Amino acid sequence: TYWLLKAEPQTRLENGIDVAFSIDDLAAKTAPEPWDGIRAYAARNNLRAMKKGDLAFFYHSNCKEPGIVGTMEIVREHSVDESAHDPKAPYYDPKSSPDNPRWSVVHVEFRSKFADIVPLTYLRAMGAPGLPLENMQMLKQSRLSVSKVSADEWEFILRKQRADADCGEEGRKA
Repeated sequence: TYWLLKAEPQTRLENGIDVAFSIDDLAAKTAPEPWDGIRAYAARNNLRAMKKGDLAFFYHSNCKEPGIVGTMEIVREHSVDESAHDPKAPYYDPKSSPDNPRWSVVHVEFRSKFADIVPLTYLRAMGAPGLPLENMQMLKQSRLSVSKVSADEWEFILRKQRADADCGEEGRKA
């Protein structure tokens, strides 16, 4: 199963804490990183459907050029998002409690960073009727921060990324 997870690479404050997180931040981690702070039920349900070994696109959102910037792997299935119970945490939820938790996390590890971003403008263009991404959940529910990606969508986007990387490499050789 494949997924797309969004994070914001530029500074944004939640509860006075900068929650910026980029593909480079994930690449620098030496242990599995909890994907926390999900506070929408549809996104949470997608987290809960993830299985160890699933792959996901890392998507930079709410920035100058949003788009897919790399891949990661789900290395631990969902567990309680403890940050929801910490009043000092950026995504504290007073309605969630340890005995009745609302929110979940999965743990992810970096797998790859793309040479070039697969921009949102391209994804939208390929999401037109009759084109390969017409049913992509992220395009149909654009505010959803965790979304499903079909195997065909996954392969199409990887082919696009590889083609761009090859063209870039050819251009550098010329």
